[in-house]
Amino acid sequence: MLKTRIILIAASAIVIWLIFLLPKAVVENESQLKSADSTSSHQGASPAKGHSQIPASITASIKAVKTARSSTSSNQKNAIFADSLQSLYTQAGQFDSAAIYGAEAATFFNTTESSLKAGNSYYDASTFAMDPQKQKALAEKAREWLGKAIEANPKNYEARIKVAMTYLSSGGPMQGIKQLREILKEDPKNELALFNMGMLSLQSGQNSKAVDWLTQLEEVNPRHLQGQLLLGVAYLKEGKKTEARRQFEKVKKMDNDPAVQATVDSYLKDLK
Repeated sequence: MLKTRIILIAASAIVIWLIFLLPKAVVENESQLKSADSTSSHQGASPAKGHSQIPASITASIKAVKTARSSTSSNQKNAIFADSLQSLYTQAGQFDSAAIYGAEAATFFNTTESSLKAGNSYYDASTFAMDPQKQKALAEKAREWLGKAIEANPKNYEARIKVAMTYLSSGGPMQGIKQLREILKEDPKNELALFNMGMLSLQSGQNSKAVDWLTQLEEVNPRHLQGQLLLGVAYLKEGKKTEARRQFEKVKKMDNDPAVQATVDSYLKDLK
């Protein structure tokens, strides 16, 4: 029930969906976590075929760019076309193809911005990958490209958090949690890091820790909808029904979106 209801708001809060993609034992006992470094190598891949239906306007744009791209031998123009294709495939929600073209563009341009774009595409692709081996390979590429951007700007906490989350979903949970904690030492009010720590604690059954992390997030940003919702879930899972009911009622007043309202109502129904 918990998984079904939270997925209802995935369209507006995709990060919540991560709670169900990560291994259940990710942070079950931090003192017992073992690092599981990857030893496999990732071989090059071609942009994915057989994509789900893409809007006709985007399909036409992709076809036009590919046609123009095939008629030039200029490396610079090919890179520019690859950058355009990355943007188009991102709009279409085809993050695997977006990542391939993003990496091609970043290899040519060799800028922090292009590396960040490629890393973000690989991160999104790894998030939605269903096959564990594919997810792992995409996560490795995300770390590679995001790492280049982080080298240029170590204060890019969003990129660092994404790198940390790739470890949690690809066999290196201890490394990922360590990186999240390092970020929070540098930036104790980082909302994304606080949210992810709360999310991971809740996903692994550490409900009291989830309450602690999400309460800190609430103090930083009382309007953080996803954090407020998960705090209610954490209270519910911990057996604190009064606090859970109060929290869910608060969320109902924060957002009139039908999906959010339906999700909260389903929890409130359980509390009656």
